[in-house]
Amino acid sequence: MMWPRGDSAESRQAAVIDLGSNSVRLVIYRLEGRAIWTVFNEKSLAGLGRDLPVTGRLSAQGVEEALRALSRFRTLLSGFDPLDVTAAATAAVREAADGAAFLRRVKAETQLDVRVLSGEEEARYGALGVLAGAPGAEGVVGDLGGSSLELVRLEGGEPREGETLALGPFALGAPRALDIERTKRAIEAELAPVAGQFRSRTFHAVGGAWRNLALLHMEISNYPLKVAHQYEMSRRDAVDVARFVERLSKSSLERIQGLSKKRFDTLPYAALVLETVIERLGVERVVISAYGVREGLLLEAMAPEVRARDPLAAGCEALTGVRGLTHDLGAALEAWLKPVFSRLPPVFGAREPTLVAAACRLADIGARLHPDHRADLAFQEVLRAPIPGMDHYERAFLASVVFSRHTAATPPAVEVTERLLTFERRQRARALGSAIRLGADLSGRNPSLLGHATLTLDGAQLRLAAKPGWEDMLLGEQIGKRAQVMASALRTQIQLG
Repeated sequence: MMWPRGDSAESRQAAVIDLGSNSVRLVIYRLEGRAIWTVFNEKSLAGLGRDLPVTGRLSAQGVEEALRALSRFRTLLSGFDPLDVTAAATAAVREAADGAAFLRRVKAETQLDVRVLSGEEEARYGALGVLAGAPGAEGVVGDLGGSSLELVRLEGGEPREGETLALGPFALGAPRALDIERTKRAIEAELAPVAGQFRSRTFHAVGGAWRNLALLHMEISNYPLKVAHQYEMSRRDAVDVARFVERLSKSSLERIQGLSKKRFDTLPYAALVLETVIERLGVERVVISAYGVREGLLLEAMAPEVRARDPLAAGCEALTGVRGLTHDLGAALEAWLKPVFSRLPPVFGAREPTLVAAACRLADIGARLHPDHRADLAFQEVLRAPIPGMDHYERAFLASVVFSRHTAATPPAVEVTERLLTFERRQRARALGSAIRLGADLSGRNPSLLGHATLTLDGAQLRLAAKPGWEDMLLGEQIGKRAQVMASALRTQIQLG
């Protein structure tokens, strides 16, 4: 199949695979001039660098987990032009004695050519990523990965000198319990030779661990806008939240809503690094960037005249254009779900097939919205969209379907849904929305992959099966969870395989 490349030479899809020390991630973007939209994002916290400080080699378990993830990523990208796919590895692969052997396995098993970034390149691309999201950024960028911290200065809209330091959580001792005093001395010793070089009032923090700290601070301070990108903390606030996390036990961290479970071992280390960086570099303001190396790679590849444009203006213009990754997804989802929903007793009579078809074509309406707010915003948009051909009951139904396509939570505007929809219709909306989410995630929004899996309903048994040889590609842990949510909404049992 051919993936749509947009309405102009500047509009295209691009994919970046990032082999980090902690996570292996695929992000699919839609690029429309200077505007960068994330339309698909999947990661595996493989922990490639977990054993590196002790053994000098990649984690054996992490290698196998990474290869499984990379095989799936390669499959999801089966319709892409190879020129639109970039795969890059950072500190763990760069430093491990068996890093080259691992990349040979990656090539043999997935046909992916992986570029190993030097420490200098990693720092530079992290800084370019910050500029991709905030062109006027000045100060110092700190990109914290599992094994290393890259520092680079921003001046005049360009990255300047940079350094790579062995200050990632794995390099400092994770997953062992944090010894604050001993580890802080180690951090200070590593920072001491470069502290003067990178003194700055503004520190741009890049990396998933530091984003988690920011999200925690939002909760503690009851901040109303839960968007991590460009979230700011004063010196005092950043140090306070860092010290709070440093002193929490793993069991205490596990009780905090919203924190990634696989970061419980590394988050206290990341917090201590941030605290020490603030103190030693004279930082007065911490700014979180959700953009980093991946977006830096995309920015560098843009033509100079495109890169010079304002991303806010470009983004606002692009928001009115094509929203999703492919025009074919809606029809493919409709055909894939028909064996299930055609067997259910209709809750809208003869209109049922029309509403299922319409709902499938709304699968990508939230593609450009922030993932933390996609469900609410898509719900509100469909509820009020100037689209003819439906009454108020159908409008409330489709809005509820779109909401459930992104989350298993209860839709907003309960007064609207409960007044306009019977319990049976609300339940069907949950089932249809979760089914669309299952199909979209299983395929990575690549319609051609849906033909390699089937979803059927036989009495009280919902069965999700993959063709022989496709089980590992399509029926992973996350997909099993998605299928379970759908089965619960239909009040059936799920069978995989």
